[in-house]
Amino acid sequence: MSSYQPAPEPGRIEGCGLSIRLGEGAEAFEAVQRLDFTVAPGEFVCILGPSGCGKSTLLGALAGHLIPCAGQLTVDDQTIDGPSPQRGMVFQHHTLLPWRSVLDNVAFGLKMQGVGKAERQRQAREMLQLVGLADFAGRWPSQLSGGMQQRAEIARVLINRPRLLLMDEPFGALDAQTRARMQELLLDIWARIHTTVVFVTHDIDEALFLADRILVMSPRPGRFIEDLHLDFPRPRCASLLTSPAFTHFKRHCLALLRHEEGRELPRLTPLGLPDADHPPLRIAL
Repeated sequence: MSSYQPAPEPGRIEGCGLSIRLGEGAEAFEAVQRLDFTVAPGEFVCILGPSGCGKSTLLGALAGHLIPCAGQLTVDDQTIDGPSPQRGMVFQHHTLLPWRSVLDNVAFGLKMQGVGKAERQRQAREMLQLVGLADFAGRWPSQLSGGMQQRAEIARVLINRPRLLLMDEPFGALDAQTRARMQELLLDIWARIHTTVVFVTHDIDEALFLADRILVMSPRPGRFIEDLHLDFPRPRCASLLTSPAFTHFKRHCLALLRHEEGRELPRLTPLGLPDADHPPLRIAL
């Protein structure tokens, strides 16, 4: 009998007792406190919480830009000790180089790795095709709309085939219609490459529409107060936003974000049963 065991899929995240302090001396403060969590390979996880709760701080630690003051943070059992192209980061505002074409911006990471020009441009064109920008390879970033700039930014990160795709409110600066299209595009890309995604947002609708799981954070110092598993079928479409199940989860997330320290945490009631703040609707026939 063979003892061969297939290699585990890459992209598993584990945090154990993770705390992060920001600032120095008397100005230092604890941004996140004693986080324990696991993200499975290929999972799409949204971190949801109020402004200033430490969402972006946690993402910065995952990217390797911040060092925890306590606990452990690992990817595939390896401690994160600095930035790596294997942990690609997409910010709210793009970081495209204005003096390079869209194609050269996407190919830049491969250039830094020593990949030859023909090969890196071939891969860059594939990535631009994936994000729907194949016809804009020769344009400058300033010639693209905001949504197109973010598509190019995603392609720039994905060309490195990262184990983790880290996204810090990447659609926050876009108008509502463009934002909705970008969310659908991101889910389409993720369905094809199935890398692990950690997506920071303070928008409940966005988190519910995108995620397999939502980790809800308390106000600073940020702690996880809910690990919400979503079983909405995929692929997802706009009709999900008006479904009873979506509204039910949204109500629970709103209660969590309004939760006051020292009070009992809101509990997710089964769908169809009333909660304390929202009695069942009575419809006269």
